[in-house]
Amino acid sequence: MIGRRRKQKEHTYDVVVVGGGLSGICAAIASARGGAKTALIQDRPVLGGNASSEIRMHVCGASANGTKSDGEETGILHEILLENKAWNDYHNYSLWDSVLLQKIYSERNLTLFLNTSMQDVEIDNDQIQAVLCYQLTTEIHHRFLANIFIDCTGNASIFYFAGAEYRTGCEGKNEFLEPDAPDEANQNRMGHTLLFKAIDRGQPIKFKTPSWARHFNEDDLKYRRHGNYCPPVIAADDLEPPAGGSDDGAPDENGSFFAFGLDYGYWWIELPGTSEDYVLDYEIIRDELVRCVYGVWDHLKNEGDHGAEHYDLQWVGMLPGIREGRRVIGEYTLTENDILENKRFPDAVAYGGWPIDNHAPRGLDDKDIEPSFIRCFPGFYQIPYRCYYSRDFKNLMQAGRIISATKLAMASSRVMGTCAVGGQAVGTAAAMCIREGCLPSEIGENINRLQQRLLRDDCYIPGIKNEDPLDLARTAKVWASSGKESAIAVINGVSRNEGQDINCWESDGMASDGESLTLALRQPSRVGQVRLTFDSNLNRPIKITLSAKRIAEQQVGVPIELVKDYRVILSLEERTIAERSVEGNILRQNILRFDEQPLCDKVTVYITATNGYHSAKVFEVRVYDSLE
Repeated sequence: MIGRRRKQKEHTYDVVVVGGGLSGICAAIASARGGAKTALIQDRPVLGGNASSEIRMHVCGASANGTKSDGEETGILHEILLENKAWNDYHNYSLWDSVLLQKIYSERNLTLFLNTSMQDVEIDNDQIQAVLCYQLTTEIHHRFLANIFIDCTGNASIFYFAGAEYRTGCEGKNEFLEPDAPDEANQNRMGHTLLFKAIDRGQPIKFKTPSWARHFNEDDLKYRRHGNYCPPVIAADDLEPPAGGSDDGAPDENGSFFAFGLDYGYWWIELPGTSEDYVLDYEIIRDELVRCVYGVWDHLKNEGDHGAEHYDLQWVGMLPGIREGRRVIGEYTLTENDILENKRFPDAVAYGGWPIDNHAPRGLDDKDIEPSFIRCFPGFYQIPYRCYYSRDFKNLMQAGRIISATKLAMASSRVMGTCAVGGQAVGTAAAMCIREGCLPSEIGENINRLQQRLLRDDCYIPGIKNEDPLDLARTAKVWASSGKESAIAVINGVSRNEGQDINCWESDGMASDGESLTLALRQPSRVGQVRLTFDSNLNRPIKITLSAKRIAEQQVGVPIELVKDYRVILSLEERTIAERSVEGNILRQNILRFDEQPLCDKVTVYITATNGYHSAKVFEVRVYDSLE
């Protein structure tokens, strides 16, 4: 018998996204911007998942912490990081929470439900009908109906409750012929981690160890860099390891692991649990991780010289960051071979570049082996659209670490930057399904339109160029007031540099009255929208972080290369028809709408200031007749 005071609400949306990590945020925003009435359901009081103020892992991605040139993710994720850099230059995680909330609240088609945990699903044959949730703070039971559901839970919870097939552990070598797969399949998995933050007080600080803390000696940590102790840990392949190192396991130029350091915890404080269902072990793992964090800190402070005498614990996470769990089975399974070969797919919608980064299966309990297996590789791989929708349920999609991939492929694709761009692809596809009245699997028939939409929204897909037939700029004649690089680059279809290929117009300095870029349209046309993509220096990190090393790598403020002040003039037969001015720009992609959709034959961009760079730089100009 159900209680007499049970509170219930029912909601109907076009798209429901469950999970408020970066993949869920990007999926929900993309869906809403695509015109779909969207709900984002998050079981925590804050957004961001592993990047949230509760966990505080910084965003890693395809650039492998800047070791792969021009590899940083753009699109919605880059937009968020730039806004955070402009408003939160001192890496305050409370402000970071507000940046993420503001991004959600600013979307008119998007509704957010915090502290709302999914408890079950309703299915009708091969479709999800509803997700059932409970909001702890209001004691309300919510029933969400939608046409399309997107699972960004990190645990593949919708799939699990619906009874869909999924994978856990590592596939055997015979299944996909992956070079680093074990001979036999196993249930090994990467562990959860709790981070901590310490601060140098400038004087000796004592630490009294809690009685329940776990004890560690030097032998327990002999393969784990800590304090002043730096054991040599070698990359697992004969490719060149990325220079500079990784905060999540990639080796530095000497083959050693760069740990966060005394100021920012250790990624290797990790445990995977012991049962086959890691979700059942979550509370046990968290409790043991707390014991481990305080035990490691006790070792640093009270056993030998680790350079920690003046350090004081400032913050210890109580919500573990999760690396691995269930993986969905989609129409295609991404493999280690696809990654190492930089494989190209006709339905590519996202990309990755992080090394194959597979951690010790027992975490801290594997004290006699290296804490992470690393296989580096050059370049970037594509991720096909078929990895992002369900094989079992026709209206169910997925993004994040749960996408259709083997364990070894997931060891690369799991990082948050890669998850976020996949989320944007999924949200964009879901909105397209709503507009066109089709199912996710049916978009494959028109995959080029999805790819072109993603490029239009400043996403990057290696090997795919702008071929949008609606972009009036593609056939325009282009010239500039000056140029170190050719102005024609702004319509060449690629909005970032690739290797030695420079795809950006750069003026020859900055004249006192500014620099100009002009596009003469092939014929007079109505213009409702102009999209400009500026240079935000994709080789300069801008992510929020607790790591003093990573903070030191960043410039103060937004990237100096970004155009700051400019105006766009639409003209017809040399007469100004419409004009828009922008001051104080902080974003890479700017969208200017002309509600009157005037007839014009020329679009001119006048740039009068940057955020500190000595010349104007523009990667792309697009012109559309519609406002959408």
